[in-house]
Amino acid sequence: MRFLRNLMPCLVVLLSACATTPSDEPAMAAAAQVCEEPRPQICTMDYRPVCASLADGAVKTYSNGCSACGDAAVSSWTEGACPE
Repeated sequence: MRFLRNLMPCLVVLLSACATTPSDEPAMAAAAQVCEEPRPQICTMDYRPVCASLADGAVKTYSNGCSACGDAAVSSWTEGACPE
């Protein structure tokens, strides 16, 4: 009986840690990552598409943030491919 009395508070704590509450707030938009100097000259070949903002106001999809910032025309990028 003593074992159960000690076990119950532990179970309550463990189970309450797993509970999630729905949020009424919309998902936060991805923040733009600003390309900093010096620009990268060598990047990995991983594919995690990003949408880059170019100096002329256009957008272009790059394979990853490093590749985007390797282009001097890019000012910033956000995760995910650009909308078509």
